Amino acid sequence: MERTFVMVKPDGVQRGLVGEVVSRLERKGLKLVGMKMLWIKKELAENHYAEHKEKPFFSALVDYITSGPVVAMVVEGRNAIKVVRNLVGATNPAEAAVGTIRGDFGLDVGRNIVHASDSPESAEREISLFFRDDEILDYERADEPWIYEEK
Repeated sequence: MERTFVMVKPDGVQRGLVGEVVSRLERKGLKLVGMKMLWIKKELAENHYAEHKEKPFFSALVDYITSGPVVAMVVEGRNAIKVVRNLVGATNPAEAAVGTIRGDFGLDVGRNIVHASDSPESAEREISLFFRDDEILDYERADEPWIYEEK
């Protein structure tokens, strides 16, 4: 099973979309193994977005992600990174397909509801930024035999 990091950003929290995001992940068959609500401090935001440090929008990105509470999650499932990215949709909501989170709820690239890791390396790094090992649970959901074919 693969793990990935998902975060409902301040706009998603303020608009009351946390339940919608969680519901879509769970209905797909993905398993939540870690979840917390927090107000990101500047240092954590800068570490999270370190890859954008030299870009002109970096400070605005840090200001935005620290502007209100977020909900951070660790999500598990087969091909979780790809599956979540498909559920989330394109970064720019104007280009995101209808039926995706961003396609259904977003209008602006700077307020696109949710963040999702884009690779195994970024998932591992982002999970470690937001979660200690003891905050991630290992358990089986009762419906897993109905979600996954044996391999």
